[in-house]
Amino acid sequence: MLLKIPAVLTKEQVAQCRATIDAAEWVDGKVTAGAQSGQVKQNMQLPEGSPAAREVGSLIQDALSANTLFFSAALPLKLFPPLFNRYAGGQTFGNHVDNAVRHLRGTDFRIRSDLSCTLFLTEPEDYEGGELVIDDTFGEHRVRLAAGDMVLYPSSSLHRVTPVTRGARVCSFFWLQSMVRSDAHRTLLFQMDTELQRLMGLLGQDDASVIALTGTYHNLLREWAEA
Repeated sequence: MLLKIPAVLTKEQVAQCRATIDAAEWVDGKVTAGAQSGQVKQNMQLPEGSPAAREVGSLIQDALSANTLFFSAALPLKLFPPLFNRYAGGQTFGNHVDNAVRHLRGTDFRIRSDLSCTLFLTEPEDYEGGELVIDDTFGEHRVRLAAGDMVLYPSSSLHRVTPVTRGARVCSFFWLQSMVRSDAHRTLLFQMDTELQRLMGLLGQDDASVIALTGTYHNLLREWAEA
């Protein structure tokens, strides 16, 4: 499932994030690349664990914890601390698949990467190119969102970033391990939860059908979840 989540950050929060990270020191993005992706990766990143990355990453995680659409779609168990990249001057990231396991340097924290997240921190009119292109069984998806919006997609997807030919594209990117490993199961649960919320609005939470379907949702979650 590929899902665009609007307004994860407000415009004021985006401006706050940019003021912090734009003033920080950036390094070659290959520092977090695997053997294969390192050959096709051309960008700049904030170092993992830098003060700016920790400060802005904490703000993003707080915003995500309050976002019901994100929780319903991702069912997050563990979240890798947000990282930050910048593309400019023709920089690009060729076709690659994200590593299956992500390890936080200097710690014993690691996650299985079930879902990848890209949170845009630049308005699309401020740069050219820089599309996130994701391939799946339904074809090619080109993503270029407003600042503060985020896209969520399976980490198993083949994806790339097209060259940035004008301006600079700044994003936060990170991975999460879901309580539900299977993308198909997560998709079914998300579809069911979406319809349940709609039915609650129409019939009320005390309606017998709503109660029964809520029970079915939680029984499926109980069957599939790792907690």
